[in-house]
Amino acid sequence: MNILLLGYGKMGKAIEPIAVERGHQITARIDAHNRADLTTIDAASVDVVIEFSSPESAVENIKTCLERGWPVVCGTTGWLSHRTEIEQLCQEKQGAFFYASNYSIGVNLFFRLNKALAKFMRNYPSYHASMTEIHHTEKKDAPSGTAITLAEGLLENLPNLNGWVEKPADKQALITSTDAIEIESLREGTVPGTHIIRFDSDVDRIEIAHVAHSRQGFALGAVVAAEWLQGRVGVFSMDDLLDA
Repeated sequence: MNILLLGYGKMGKAIEPIAVERGHQITARIDAHNRADLTTIDAASVDVVIEFSSPESAVENIKTCLERGWPVVCGTTGWLSHRTEIEQLCQEKQGAFFYASNYSIGVNLFFRLNKALAKFMRNYPSYHASMTEIHHTEKKDAPSGTAITLAEGLLENLPNLNGWVEKPADKQALITSTDAIEIESLREGTVPGTHIIRFDSDVDRIEIAHVAHSRQGFALGAVVAAEWLQGRVGVFSMDDLLDA
């Protein structure tokens, strides 16, 4: 494939060698410094766009790519208030759009483990769910997209909960809130990503965790998603890829 890397930060740089090793070519590398080039690149020279930019630029990036007829694999988080708009545009253009808050195969298995545990715990209301996510100090959004996906998985399966709140920003609310998931976001060093789910009662704690050792798992998953997306039309997620 001819891949356009839209966003050339840590993830873009991690994706490039994996894509090349798997036999693909990098057509262009676009970041904030040459964003204008996105509209002048020969449309026929791009088979797929892998987009890891910033929450502020992701929506316009995705729109431009879909308008130009390019399939998009997006891993940017923090823009999902516009998700319906993007999915509608994809359908209008009969394009292909693949979004995941996390492209690691391990994390996506963890999403399923999280839901399975939540289904089991729904019969034990004395346990209260909470979460901690830890990332590097340059990560711009909090909670992480992965943490929000995990929270959504819990909320789908725990009818006694009605939302999530940030800790410590909403610390006063947490004192009396027993129907919300507390999400603690920590930014430390160069941590690529750690997510911990806890179920606490007065007598014990049940805990599951996913710890990423590097960005390689995320990068490989994004390239595999781009390969899988070829020839497909519609809006897709990691569930579609894993169940294929």
